[in-house]
Amino acid sequence: MADGSSWIEIVLLAMLAAFIGLRLVSVLGKRTGHERPVGDSFRPGAPEVTAPVSRGIDLPSRGAIAVPAGTDTGLAPALQAVADADAGFDPERFVGGAKAAYRMILESFWSGDTRTMNGLVSDEIQENFATAIEEREGAALPNRIVSIESAAITQAEMIGQMAEVTIRFDARVAIAGGDPINSNDVWTFSRHVGSRDPQWLLIATDDETPGDGDKTR
Repeated sequence: MADGSSWIEIVLLAMLAAFIGLRLVSVLGKRTGHERPVGDSFRPGAPEVTAPVSRGIDLPSRGAIAVPAGTDTGLAPALQAVADADAGFDPERFVGGAKAAYRMILESFWSGDTRTMNGLVSDEIQENFATAIEEREGAALPNRIVSIESAAITQAEMIGQMAEVTIRFDARVAIAGGDPINSNDVWTFSRHVGSRDPQWLLIATDDETPGDGDKTR
């Protein structure tokens, strides 16, 4: 009888253990492997931040870039830094595009049509041009670019994710239909290297033309 009582006690204890186990599972739940970890990853109210994509880290090396004709070869390291950050940057092609933008922006300004500048200049520069056009009461100017004698990069740098490249333009410009004068402009273009938009924007202008040769009035 003693042996029989022992077996009954063992069975009852096993059933009790099974019952307690089922209750724990029903209350606490099962671990599925998809639980959220405890610690820094669980911060109530903290915004989810996506780190910016680092450009160029895993890209194959482009090799040394060529410095455009007329540009100081001492700028090679600065140009290389821009090229390393922006895979689409090619100094020689950039100069060609800047010359086209220089002509288009000035002709738009002289005609009094700032809409043509959209996508070529920053909001601040466009506002400055618009103000100058208003000051002349919207009148078109009979100016024209006779020739662009040279265009050379004078500065290049990375400021965070912003690439800035400055170009000096030496041009012959006919003012108000008169004889052409020598015009010297220093323009700075900028682009966010993380943007999908490949467009560079004019962000600063400086007229180094000596004397009274003001092309903007």
